[in-house]
Amino acid sequence: MTTTDSRPSPGGPSDQPGPVVRTTAGAVRGRQEEGLAVFRGIPFAAPPVGEARFQAPRPAETWDGIRDAYAFGPPPPQDLGLMGGPGLIDVPQGDDWLTVNVWTPDPDPGAHRPVMVWIHGGAYKLGHSGSPGYDARHIAAGGDVVVVSLNYRLGMEGFAFIEGAPANRALLDQVAALEWVRDNIESFGGDPDQVTVFGESAGAGSIAALLSMPRATGLFRRAIAQSVPGTFFSDALARDIGTALAAELGLRPTVADLSTIAPRKLTSAGETLGPKMPQHIDRWGQAAPTVTPFSPVVDGEVLPTSPWQALRSGSAKDVELLVGHNRDEYRLFIAMAGQLGQMSDERATSALRLFAPGPDGEQAYRAAFPEASPSELYERVQTDWLFSMPSLHLAEAQRAGGGRAHVCELTWPAPGNGGALGACHALDIPLLFGTYGADLGLLLFAGTEPSAEALSLSSRFRASWTSFARTGDPGWPAYDDERRLVQVLDAEPEVRAYPEEASRRLWEGYDFRPLPLLG
Repeated sequence: MTTTDSRPSPGGPSDQPGPVVRTTAGAVRGRQEEGLAVFRGIPFAAPPVGEARFQAPRPAETWDGIRDAYAFGPPPPQDLGLMGGPGLIDVPQGDDWLTVNVWTPDPDPGAHRPVMVWIHGGAYKLGHSGSPGYDARHIAAGGDVVVVSLNYRLGMEGFAFIEGAPANRALLDQVAALEWVRDNIESFGGDPDQVTVFGESAGAGSIAALLSMPRATGLFRRAIAQSVPGTFFSDALARDIGTALAAELGLRPTVADLSTIAPRKLTSAGETLGPKMPQHIDRWGQAAPTVTPFSPVVDGEVLPTSPWQALRSGSAKDVELLVGHNRDEYRLFIAMAGQLGQMSDERATSALRLFAPGPDGEQAYRAAFPEASPSELYERVQTDWLFSMPSLHLAEAQRAGGGRAHVCELTWPAPGNGGALGACHALDIPLLFGTYGADLGLLLFAGTEPSAEALSLSSRFRASWTSFARTGDPGWPAYDDERRLVQVLDAEPEVRAYPEEASRRLWEGYDFRPLPLLG
């Protein structure tokens, strides 16, 4: 159940050097790295295999002696079809998927530093906390904070509808990790009453869900959601897609049937169904072109309502919120498909009719952006529908529910590909972590050394995020319905009225409801 590198030392204390911290399950030994104490691969729950498979997370097994926390835990089974599975080279194997990692300036229980808990993205079907792009040393050292990252079940194991299993098992994993933080982080020098969750893309969607979940109440004080996706499934849609996923394997969507397939082979269901999803547009509607058959499910129990409805009702009014998105989010996916600037008017029309809000959405977009080319319209409506407007509306819902939210937009263009990628999806990750040569940073920065401009913007990102984690103030005013002030992050950052006013007006009053099953 554990990898060789992470087994506890048998028979008593390890003779290896490094800081030792006692957790509720047993003692762990980390390493001193560049002025930080770093602990990797600490279990926060038992391996979700055997009888525990497809069930809510169970408490981690305890151990005697001192467990070496030197290596990241094994990544959860995942779809490698999208983006080639970045960061999945030379990783440990095993079924201890549910682990956390800690970067701390000093594991002194009396330090009470702010804590930042990173939830990674990856379309709800790929990624892991040990990915090189998520190395948190710059955030922890520069901001004098404790940073925690975590793994959670993905794809079929974490999100698919399975009869006899709880919905949103991945979200329950995240709650279990936050409970581990609550119970243990003081021993690592953190303050359990000063916890900020932060995440991007599917990680931000997970945070939006956590803000809505009764089980997560009180586990964090602040939240930073970067590029929140608006794709939450209704229960009916999740059941239908779950049935189709199981059918890819010739099985029923039940615990009994799917348990016969090894976890790392079960991922093939999502890998083969994803490319076929556009064929089901008459049944799955807006979910079909995403080719991502996994999302949080508004099941009425684990996730009672959509995040936008929950926040409007005040579910997170006591949580301070920072929401951001990038100006050119969807351009990354167009570029990765090799289709930059190649969209026909027919494809733009189809996208506008499917994604633009209201019965006259296509004409409203064409009127709002009269000079836009078909490629620009295609990109704009999908950027708005998938990331920009869900993010902005989450901040507006927080305000409507009696809470406070800050908003930012990244407009600085990625230097890769001659700047053609613009301020695309995921550009904020290498800027925040300072990992320009890892994962997607290799594409976005073209393998070159970051410019002084990039380094300055990166520093501003970390200073704002850690300031927010410490005080609830990222350095600019909270968003309101009159001035609509946001932080625009560019070569010369400025605070100004929300830049995407044309899109904001088009989507004003739109309700991001769970995606329905059609027909």
